[in-house]
Amino acid sequence: MSSSSFADLGVPANLAAILAGLDITVPTPIQAATLPDSLAGRDVLGRGRTGSGKSYAFLLPLVARLDAQRRTPRSKAPRALILAPTRELVNQLLEALKPLAAAAGLSTQTVFGGVGQNPQVAGLRKGVDIVVACPGRLEDLIQQGHCNLGDVEVTILDEADHMADLGFLPAVRRLLKQTPPKGQRLLFSATLDNAIDTLVKQFLHDPVTHEADSAQSPVAKMSHHVLHLDREHRVPVLVDLASAPGRTVIFTRTKHGAKALARQLNKNGVPSVDLHGNLSQNARTRNMDAFHSGKATTLVATDVAARGIHVDDVALVVHADPPAEHKAYLHRSGRTARAGAEGTVVTLMTSDQVGDVRALTRAAGIKPTTTRINGSAHPILIELAPGERSAPGGLVIESGGSAMASGGSPKKSGGGGGRNRRRTGGGAGGGASANASGGARSGGGRSRSGSGSASTSGGGNSGQRRSGGGRRTGAGAGSSGGNGGGSHSAASFSSGRR
Repeated sequence: MSSSSFADLGVPANLAAILAGLDITVPTPIQAATLPDSLAGRDVLGRGRTGSGKSYAFLLPLVARLDAQRRTPRSKAPRALILAPTRELVNQLLEALKPLAAAAGLSTQTVFGGVGQNPQVAGLRKGVDIVVACPGRLEDLIQQGHCNLGDVEVTILDEADHMADLGFLPAVRRLLKQTPPKGQRLLFSATLDNAIDTLVKQFLHDPVTHEADSAQSPVAKMSHHVLHLDREHRVPVLVDLASAPGRTVIFTRTKHGAKALARQLNKNGVPSVDLHGNLSQNARTRNMDAFHSGKATTLVATDVAARGIHVDDVALVVHADPPAEHKAYLHRSGRTARAGAEGTVVTLMTSDQVGDVRALTRAAGIKPTTTRINGSAHPILIELAPGERSAPGGLVIESGGSAMASGGSPKKSGGGGGRNRRRTGGGAGGGASANASGGARSGGGRSRSGSGSASTSGGGNSGQRRSGGGRRTGAGAGSSGGNGGGSHSAASFSSGRR
């Protein structure tokens, strides 16, 4: 089904005007497919790939219905509930919801853990139209008597398959049982499986199912590559890719790995932040703000960020550790090529991972281009991440995990400053500097010398530099030798607990 405008689908004029003001005028396939039924009040089960526009597919009918009812919410009894698996997704949904809710005069409240509950309790006590919540904290507040779901007219589950993956299903069932059985229920997910079927059969009434694209959903404008390399070359390759222009998201298997790799990148002058479950909510918020604003150009994350997190213009997604299963691959990869943009997905693969990666990509329904590389000198890296490499200086990662201050541009002087720059991540010079081996930087570090990330390549690339177009003119950086931390650094981000 296709339509030329939101108005044609039945979206109220005031909400369509809000979207137009955001330069959103053409419905995506999942929106075009589901909006007529959801606006008519039917239960809907919608499946669309990550980045397909599912949020507006359920926010628009939600706001339209509450606006039409014109009922004042009672204290502690919200009129609508949106459940999402992560704090970041809750906040992201709120940002999308705010202008629509304001146009309809509706109030909103987020509910999630990791922060004090008093502001949430106060908001619920005042009376709120729409609650956007993570299941755990919402259950806590209900048990304390601060909230009840008896007035909920519309219940929405976003990223329902992720809820199942994270073990939220029992809590979700308990919460849904507390909502009126005749209320409207909308369930949206990137994949549909047996866990989702359980919820559908128990809680949705005569639902309409819409699948807007293939369940195996690599986007047409997303190119997939596998780089077959030795373990000791992983960090130099990641430094090279992340120092290209544009935003990069790198995924690791463990929380410890994300933290360690973010520090490695900052040490090599690439401003980076991490995102994982060990961070406090304040640290997670600050790090995401740094990535959104461009203060950090690279986000290193565990699968907590694989679903639902949207940042505009992510040009490159790198699986530093291949994910365990194909659904995680598709969701991770969905951080790029969103809303019609193009994107590149790269998976790093060591020899002992060949079988697993082949099975993974086959299950995901993709046929990646595989390239065997030896170090960070291979021309494929420029093809995957075009442009002149830059190491403007890392960010300070505080003990709490948040990035607070930039380390500034790399210094041009000799290697003695390398140690002093460790805390501030002052560029790619750590250890022996580029100048010590005959290289040079120009433009305040915007043109990288052949030593590239000197802490990963030693001094073996004397005198080399990139040409203005970002193409290599010599052997490149990081192809050999002296990584003051060497194989330990390369392996450090794939160890630890998830």
